[in-house]
Amino acid sequence: MRKPYLAGGAEFAALYDVRRLQVSQWISRDHTLDYRYAKIISGSPYWLLQFVKGFGQTTPRTKHLNETVLARLVKEQDPGHWVGEVNQLPPLVGQAELVALFRLPSGALLRKAVSTGRFRPADYTLSGSPIWLLEPVMEDAPALQAGARGVDWAVDEQVLAALREGTYDGPGSRIVPRGKAASKPAN
Repeated sequence: MRKPYLAGGAEFAALYDVRRLQVSQWISRDHTLDYRYAKIISGSPYWLLQFVKGFGQTTPRTKHLNETVLARLVKEQDPGHWVGEVNQLPPLVGQAELVALFRLPSGALLRKAVSTGRFRPADYTLSGSPIWLLEPVMEDAPALQAGARGVDWAVDEQVLAALREGTYDGPGSRIVPRGKAASKPAN
Protein backbone atom coordinates (compact mmCIF):
# COMPACT_ATOMS: atom_id res chain seq x y z
CA MET A 1 0.00 0.00 0.00
CA ARG A 2 1.39 3.39 -0.98
CA LYS A 3 1.53 5.91 1.82
CA PRO A 4 0.58 9.56 1.38
CA TYR A 5 3.55 11.89 1.83
CA LEU A 6 3.34 13.73 5.17
CA ALA A 7 5.40 16.08 7.33
CA GLY A 8 5.22 16.65 11.08
CA GLY A 9 6.35 19.83 12.80
CA ALA A 10 10.03 18.81 12.85
CA GLU A 11 10.01 17.95 9.15
CA PHE A 12 8.12 21.17 8.32
CA ALA A 13 10.80 23.16 10.15
CA ALA A 14 13.63 21.27 8.42
CA LEU A 15 12.08 21.92 5.02
CA TYR A 16 12.32 25.67 5.64
CA ASP A 17 15.58 25.64 7.62
CA VAL A 18 13.96 27.04 10.77
CA ARG A 19 13.64 25.82 14.34
CA ARG A 20 10.59 23.74 15.17
CA LEU A 21 9.30 26.51 17.44
CA GLN A 22 9.05 28.75 14.37
CA VAL A 23 6.40 26.46 12.85
CA SER A 24 4.31 26.87 16.03
CA GLN A 25 4.78 30.63 15.83
CA TRP A 26 3.54 30.66 12.23
CA ILE A 27 0.34 29.17 13.65
CA SER A 28 -0.06 31.11 16.91
CA ARG A 29 1.52 34.49 16.24
CA ASP A 30 1.18 35.51 12.63
CA HIS A 31 -1.47 32.97 11.51
CA THR A 32 0.27 32.28 8.19
CA LEU A 33 -0.20 28.58 8.95
CA ASP A 34 -3.24 26.64 10.14
CA TYR A 35 -4.44 23.05 10.33
CA ARG A 36 -6.61 22.91 7.18
CA TYR A 37 -3.98 20.80 5.42
CA ALA A 38 -3.07 18.75 8.49
CA LYS A 39 -4.34 15.57 10.09
CA ILE A 40 -4.24 15.51 13.88
CA ILE A 41 -2.78 12.18 15.00
CA SER A 42 -2.04 11.44 18.65
CA GLY A 43 -2.44 15.12 19.46
CA SER A 44 0.03 16.46 16.88
CA PRO A 45 -0.45 17.92 13.41
CA TYR A 46 0.88 16.12 10.34
CA TRP A 47 0.62 18.20 7.20
CA LEU A 48 0.26 16.98 3.65
CA LEU A 49 3.74 17.22 2.15
CA GLN A 50 2.15 18.67 -1.01
CA PHE A 51 0.90 21.61 1.07
CA VAL A 52 4.19 22.01 2.95
CA LYS A 53 6.11 22.04 -0.32
CA GLY A 54 4.15 25.07 -1.56
CA PHE A 55 3.71 26.83 1.79
CA GLY A 56 6.71 29.15 1.41
CA GLN A 57 5.25 30.69 -1.74
CA THR A 58 1.94 31.56 0.00
CA THR A 59 3.38 33.67 2.81
CA PRO A 60 3.77 37.48 2.85
CA ARG A 61 7.55 37.01 2.82
CA THR A 62 8.60 34.12 0.59
CA LYS A 63 10.22 31.24 2.43
CA HIS A 64 12.62 29.01 0.53
CA LEU A 65 12.16 25.25 0.54
CA ASN A 66 15.18 23.05 1.22
CA GLU A 67 15.01 20.69 -1.78
CA THR A 68 17.54 18.29 -0.23
CA VAL A 69 15.33 17.77 2.81
CA LEU A 70 12.29 17.36 0.54
CA ALA A 71 14.05 14.66 -1.50
CA ARG A 72 15.08 12.85 1.72
CA LEU A 73 11.51 12.91 3.10
CA VAL A 74 10.07 11.58 -0.15
CA LYS A 75 12.69 8.82 -0.27
CA GLU A 76 12.01 7.85 3.38
CA GLN A 77 8.27 7.59 2.70
CA ASP A 78 8.46 5.77 -0.63
CA PRO A 79 6.60 4.08 -2.08
CA GLY A 80 4.32 7.05 -1.51
CA HIS A 81 2.03 9.40 -3.31
CA TRP A 82 1.11 13.07 -3.27
CA VAL A 83 -2.20 14.05 -1.69
CA GLY A 84 -3.75 17.50 -2.09
CA GLU A 85 -6.65 17.33 0.40
CA VAL A 86 -6.87 15.93 3.93
CA ASN A 87 -10.08 14.07 3.08
CA GLN A 88 -8.05 12.02 0.56
CA LEU A 89 -5.92 10.51 3.32
CA PRO A 90 -6.47 6.89 4.31
CA PRO A 91 -7.21 6.35 8.02
CA LEU A 92 -4.00 6.97 9.99
CA VAL A 93 -3.40 6.24 13.66
CA GLY A 94 -0.81 6.98 16.29
CA GLN A 95 -0.25 5.56 19.74
CA ALA A 96 -3.19 7.38 21.38
CA GLU A 97 -5.65 6.12 18.78
CA LEU A 98 -4.31 2.55 18.98
CA VAL A 99 -4.59 2.53 22.77
CA ALA A 100 -8.27 3.51 22.38
CA LEU A 101 -8.86 1.12 19.47
CA PHE A 102 -7.50 -1.92 21.32
CA ARG A 103 -8.80 -0.79 24.76
CA LEU A 104 -5.30 -0.93 26.21
CA PRO A 105 -4.77 0.38 29.76
CA SER A 106 -1.69 2.34 28.62
CA GLY A 107 0.61 3.11 25.74
CA ALA A 108 3.37 1.11 27.45
CA LEU A 109 1.80 -2.18 26.30
CA LEU A 110 1.72 -0.97 22.71
CA ARG A 111 5.32 0.27 22.84
CA LYS A 112 6.45 -3.08 24.27
CA ALA A 113 4.55 -5.01 21.58
CA VAL A 114 6.20 -2.86 18.88
CA SER A 115 9.69 -3.15 20.40
CA THR A 116 9.42 -6.95 20.68
CA GLY A 117 8.11 -7.35 17.13
CA ARG A 118 4.64 -8.56 18.15
CA PHE A 119 3.04 -5.45 16.66
CA ARG A 120 3.85 -4.25 13.15
CA PRO A 121 6.47 -1.51 12.81
CA ALA A 122 5.14 1.99 12.23
CA ASP A 123 4.57 3.02 8.63
CA TYR A 124 6.05 6.43 9.45
CA THR A 125 8.14 8.00 12.12
CA LEU A 126 7.55 11.73 11.85
CA SER A 127 8.67 14.30 14.42
CA GLY A 128 9.79 11.35 16.54
CA SER A 129 6.32 9.76 16.67
CA PRO A 130 5.16 6.50 15.09
CA ILE A 131 2.17 6.55 12.72
CA TRP A 132 0.43 3.57 11.16
CA LEU A 133 -1.96 3.08 8.28
CA LEU A 134 -5.08 1.70 9.97
CA GLU A 135 -6.03 -1.05 7.52
CA PRO A 136 -2.77 -3.06 7.69
CA VAL A 137 -3.02 -2.87 11.50
CA MET A 138 -6.52 -4.31 11.31
CA GLU A 139 -5.34 -7.08 8.96
CA ASP A 140 -2.79 -8.06 11.64
CA ALA A 141 -5.27 -7.90 14.54
CA PRO A 142 -6.40 -11.57 14.47
CA ALA A 143 -2.81 -12.83 14.71
CA LEU A 144 -2.06 -10.31 17.46
CA GLN A 145 -5.13 -11.45 19.39
CA ALA A 146 -4.30 -15.15 18.90
CA GLY A 147 -0.81 -14.72 20.34
CA ALA A 148 -1.81 -12.46 23.23
CA ARG A 149 -1.03 -13.28 26.83
CA GLY A 150 -2.68 -11.16 29.50
CA VAL A 151 -4.04 -8.51 27.12
CA ASP A 152 -6.71 -9.55 24.66
CA TRP A 153 -6.23 -6.72 22.12
CA ALA A 154 -10.02 -6.54 21.67
CA VAL A 155 -11.05 -4.08 18.97
CA ASP A 156 -13.47 -1.34 20.00
CA GLU A 157 -15.81 -1.42 16.99
CA GLN A 158 -17.09 2.12 17.61
CA VAL A 159 -13.57 3.53 17.64
CA LEU A 160 -12.72 1.51 14.52
CA ALA A 161 -15.80 2.80 12.67
CA ALA A 162 -15.05 6.41 13.68
CA LEU A 163 -11.41 6.11 12.57
CA ARG A 164 -12.48 4.70 9.21
CA GLU A 165 -15.18 7.36 8.73
CA GLY A 166 -12.92 10.23 9.79
CA THR A 167 -15.21 11.12 12.71
CA TYR A 168 -12.98 9.90 15.56
CA ASP A 169 -12.93 12.41 18.43
CA GLY A 170 -11.33 10.39 21.21
CA PRO A 171 -7.83 10.53 22.72
CA GLY A 172 -5.33 11.96 20.27
CA SER A 173 -7.89 13.67 18.04
CA ARG A 174 -7.09 17.17 19.32
CA ILE A 175 -3.97 19.18 19.92
CA VAL A 176 -3.45 19.46 23.65
CA PRO A 177 -1.46 22.54 24.70
CA ARG A 178 1.85 21.78 26.40
CA GLY A 179 4.33 23.85 28.35
CA LYS A 180 3.40 27.50 29.00
CA ALA A 181 0.39 27.25 26.68
CA ALA A 182 -1.12 24.54 28.91
CA SER A 183 -1.26 26.85 31.91
CA LYS A 184 -3.15 29.62 30.08
CA PRO A 185 -6.92 29.64 30.68
CA ALA A 186 -9.04 28.66 27.67
CA ASN A 187 -10.93 31.51 26.03
